[in-house]
Amino acid sequence: MTNEAEFIKSLLNNKEKDKAFKKLLDLYQERLYWHIRKLVVTHENADDVLQNTFLRIYKNLPNFKQNSTLHTWMYRIAYNESLRFLEENKKKNHLSIDDVSHKYLNNLEGDSFFEGDEIQLKLQRILSQLPEKERVIFQMKYFDDLKFREISAVLGIKEGTLKSSYYNTVKHIEKNMLAVELLTKSKV
Repeated sequence: MTNEAEFIKSLLNNKEKDKAFKKLLDLYQERLYWHIRKLVVTHENADDVLQNTFLRIYKNLPNFKQNSTLHTWMYRIAYNESLRFLEENKKKNHLSIDDVSHKYLNNLEGDSFFEGDEIQLKLQRILSQLPEKERVIFQMKYFDDLKFREISAVLGIKEGTLKSSYYNTVKHIEKNMLAVELLTKSKV
């Protein structure tokens, strides 16, 4: 997007709002979908959360103070909507958020929208065992390719803490992927 300030003005202008919002959807729908999908795991849940995210974005555009980029603000909304969804499921099923994540991971293999191979499934299993914050930080940096500064704005965590957490998580994943691979080879 060449000029974010101009684009935001068109989003806030009643005459241009619908056309600008369609452009916003075109630009960010897929990126936010995958961000949400990593948090709620299944396609159906990600679609529901994405729809709620864009409704919240649309309703709250007049309140956007431009203290961060539009991109970062939308990621924060998507993250909060995902947490809200997981929290509601936790209450419905009397499970912890980690238990909800594990439940969805178990359904991932049968998900017709999951296009990953065995290595990606192993990675998802390892990620599901991480504490929520570490998992989210890793996903936002590795999969969403966000800068630490952007992740810091979304999660409200200092950049130094994020970097430390991310690099420790990478080491943990590498170690566990290697262990899974060695176990698999020894069974053959």
